[in-house]
Amino acid sequence: MSPELIRLIVEATRDTLYMVAISGLIGAAAGIPLGVFLANSKRGELFAAPWLNAVLGVIVNATRSTPFIILVVAIVPLTRAIAGTSIGTTAAIVPLSIAAAPFIARIVEGAVREVDHGLIEAARAMGATPLQIVTRVLVPEALPGIVLGLTLALVSLLSYSAMVGAVGGGGLGDLGIRYGYQRFMPEVMAVVVLVLVLLVQATQTAGERLAIHLNKRIRRQ
Repeated sequence: MSPELIRLIVEATRDTLYMVAISGLIGAAAGIPLGVFLANSKRGELFAAPWLNAVLGVIVNATRSTPFIILVVAIVPLTRAIAGTSIGTTAAIVPLSIAAAPFIARIVEGAVREVDHGLIEAARAMGATPLQIVTRVLVPEALPGIVLGLTLALVSLLSYSAMVGAVGGGGLGDLGIRYGYQRFMPEVMAVVVLVLVLLVQATQTAGERLAIHLNKRIRRQ
């Protein structure tokens, strides 16, 4: 493989990591509070707002059920309004973030709902406010599950970042399509697949180890 192709692979890997990191941060910033709210906003819960819970639930489900490649095309005007363009790595962050937020929200909602309800009642009995219960009981107890969920979200974003290359999103997917497919260079496609597999494996391993560490720390407390 020529030095030029090696340089392109390195740059594409960097672009993919950039897209996944930024969209993951944005998705987590929106999805974690949304998930916590969805887990505690039904009738009789900490932030009881059944109607808002239902509306947000429909929006989250609608976004999650839309195939990612269709979502990318459907929100091109929004992407152009935010990023100033609809192609390139920065533009790809917009649909990646929109896809990540509801996915993370549902994962966080599930992790929070698994926390022992007795802990919530005990905190209430001690006079804790709803916000204190969330920050000092629910989130710390659900943290290992949240970390595993965020790991799954990052793995999904790696897959989505490859798909967005089909519509000019840049990164490894774009490189694989332009060189591996359009220019009939199977060795480039093979390297792209290998790099993606390694990134997924590294992300999954790191997330699992962090979750195990957090789980052990919670049990020691």
